[in-house]
Amino acid sequence: MNSEPRAFLNGAMMPQSHAHLAHNDAGFVFGATVTDLCRTFRHRLYRWSDHLARFRQGCQSAGIDVPLTEAAITSQAEELVVHNAGLLDAGADLALVLFATPGPIGYYLGQSVAAGEQLTFGMHTFPLPVERYRPWIEEGVTLMTPGVQALPAACVDPRIKQRSRMHWWLADQEVKRVRPGAMALLLDAAGCVTETAAANFLIVRNGTLVSPPRERILGGVSLKVIGELCSRLGVPLEFRPITLEECYAADEALLTCTTFCIAGVRQLNDRAIPWPGPMLRRLADAWSAEVGVEIQGYRGRGLYSDPGELPQL
Repeated sequence: MNSEPRAFLNGAMMPQSHAHLAHNDAGFVFGATVTDLCRTFRHRLYRWSDHLARFRQGCQSAGIDVPLTEAAITSQAEELVVHNAGLLDAGADLALVLFATPGPIGYYLGQSVAAGEQLTFGMHTFPLPVERYRPWIEEGVTLMTPGVQALPAACVDPRIKQRSRMHWWLADQEVKRVRPGAMALLLDAAGCVTETAAANFLIVRNGTLVSPPRERILGGVSLKVIGELCSRLGVPLEFRPITLEECYAADEALLTCTTFCIAGVRQLNDRAIPWPGPMLRRLADAWSAEVGVEIQGYRGRGLYSDPGELPQL
């Protein structure tokens, strides 16, 4: 077990290869899974309390009552990171995933257990896939708005991070057919931009950062970091509807998420957007200073250059 990554599932730590869900779990049957993802910097969880709070709020909104305390979840998460990070190269980092479902649905197997009687809760990790993010950082991101729209908040609250994501799959398939390598940016029913499957979206207009309204997007932890950095740097940040025409006229467009932190957009549909821009550089520098890691430095084998050359956290 010491040479294999571990996972935590339903109260037990186990080899990751042994962690399986029953095929009648509500996470599969209904897609009823609340989740979150937290990354490490130098093998230490970053913004863990924010991620755990969002996870708890999502579970509460979905009626999934995970019985463990925050302290117990944190203890198991830290144990996972210590063990699993020890199997990585020094310059690599982890993503830690939390998930919870209402548990098995008994009648799918001829049993009497109802969904919600035996909740499923687990955590696992995977190495951050730096090669996946490298082109986004080094070459900029291409976005496309597909015909698939964002789900209305009246159907599913977008502030719940969850795995009922068929509409994202369909959007991704549409984009791949038309523009391989692009990422889907969904519009709402009013034709305003929302977010991508992996990241919050912002534009820069005349020195101001603009995000779609909070009630229409996931409450990104990295978006919260952006807000804090803007406050320190004296950069205005607005939350309001953004039309495609505004995006096309933007000085810059940015994506922010837990895994790669921040990246610039170089094209939206058929329109080029200035990239890389000064706001991207400014925010990336401020973020790097906060975590003691060059977040956009893909030199070497990890997300950053030689760890020995960087300031300590």
